[in-house]
Amino acid sequence: MDLAFDRRHIWHPYTSTLTPLTCYPVVSAKGVLIELESGEKLVDGMSSWWSAIHGYNHPDLNAAAHNQIDQVSHVMFGGITHEPAINLCKKLLTLAPENLEHVFLADSGSVAVEVSLKMALQYWHAKGEARSKFLTLRDGYHGDTFAAMSVTDPDNSMHSLYKGFLPEHIFAQSPQTGFWDDWDETDLADFETKIEQHHHEIAAVILEPIVQGAGGMRIYHPNFLKGVRELCDKYGVLLILDEIATGFGRTGKMFACEHANIQPDILCVGKALTGGYMTLSATLASKNVADTVCGGEAGCFMHGPTFMGNPLACAVADASMTILETGAWKQQTEQIEHAFAELLPKLERYELVEDVRWLGAIGVIETSKPVNMEKIQAHFVEHGVWIRPFGKLIYMMPPFISEQAHIEKLVDAVEKALKMPECFHQQ
Repeated sequence: MDLAFDRRHIWHPYTSTLTPLTCYPVVSAKGVLIELESGEKLVDGMSSWWSAIHGYNHPDLNAAAHNQIDQVSHVMFGGITHEPAINLCKKLLTLAPENLEHVFLADSGSVAVEVSLKMALQYWHAKGEARSKFLTLRDGYHGDTFAAMSVTDPDNSMHSLYKGFLPEHIFAQSPQTGFWDDWDETDLADFETKIEQHHHEIAAVILEPIVQGAGGMRIYHPNFLKGVRELCDKYGVLLILDEIATGFGRTGKMFACEHANIQPDILCVGKALTGGYMTLSATLASKNVADTVCGGEAGCFMHGPTFMGNPLACAVADASMTILETGAWKQQTEQIEHAFAELLPKLERYELVEDVRWLGAIGVIETSKPVNMEKIQAHFVEHGVWIRPFGKLIYMMPPFISEQAHIEKLVDAVEKALKMPECFHQQ
C-alpha cells in the first residue's frame, strides 16, 4: 500500500497537511477485528465512529448488498420508488417513537440535521410566523455542515473558528446531573429561562438525548430530557432529537429518548442505520409537522438530495434493521454495560483520570491532560486494539457483538496508556 502517497496527498479528518499523523493500512475486517496490512489484528473499540454495531463483514448485510447490486444500485428518488426504501421505512416507523409517521431519507448525519432544521423553519413559515432561531445546549455537536455547525457549541467545539460566519442561535447551559446521579431540579433553570424569554422566535429545540457525543461524551440524567419535552409543550416549540450517534441501541435503549419516555416532533438518525456499511441517514417527522410544512406556500418540503433513497444503502439498512428486530442487541449492550461498570471504576485510581462514565455500549475515560494522538494511537495498535481518542477523552463504543474478553482487552490497553506519560501532552 502506497502510504507515502497517502501521507503527501490524502487529507484525513481533522488532520494537518503540514504534520500528517500516521495512518494504519487496513486490508480486511471481520467481526470485531480489523486486520492491518502488516498482519496485526486489532479489537475495534470504535465501531467505525458508532456505526458498525453488528461488527464487520456480517453475512446478512453482505448478502443484502450483493443481492441488491445485481438488481439496481441507484435510481433517482424523484417520481420513483423501490422496495428497499419501502421496506426500510416500514421498519424505521415500527422501531421509532410511535408519533413519527413520515420518513425523509438523506445522505449523512449532518444532512439529516440540516433537513430537520429546514423542516422546523418551513413549519413556522407555513403557520405565518417568522421564527428563525434554534435553542440548543452547550457542549453539543450536530455535524460539520454549516447549519449543523450553527447549533453546535460555538465556543468549546471543533467549529469555534467559524464563529461570526454562522447564524447565531441560543445556547442554554448543558445538564450537569449525570445519568446515575440523584436528579437536581435546578439543572433545567437556564434552559427554562432561555425558552421562556425567546420562545416566540424559536423554531425548535435541538439536542442530543442523554449522551452528548463529540462535544464531550457527557452522559446526563433522563429527567433533564423529560423537562425539555414539557417546556417545549408549554411554550409551543418543536423538539428535534439528534439520535445519529445514540440511535439503534447504543445506550441500551433502541433510541436514547426512551430513557425519559418522551417522543420528539422530529428525529434524526444515521451512522448505525446501515450497520456501518455505507452512508445513509433519515429524518422522521410527526404527521403534524409534515402536513403543516406541506400546507404552506411552497406546497412541499424543499429538499431533495441526488442520492436520496439509494437502493443499495436502503437494502443494507433494511437488513440491519432486521437484525435489530431480533432483540439480541438488548442483551449484548447490557453485557457491555456490565463490563464497563466492572472495569472502568478501577481506572479512577490513576492520577491522570478525572472521571469515568458509561451507559449501554459506551465507555468514557476523561483525563486531566490531552492525549498525544500520535503516541497513544501507536500504543493502542501495539497492544492490539483500535481506539481513537480526542482531547482529554478516551472513549469506547465497541460493536454490539463484542464479548467480555474484547472489552477487557480494550480497557487493559487504556490502563497501560495511563501509566505512560508520553501518551499525553504535558501541560
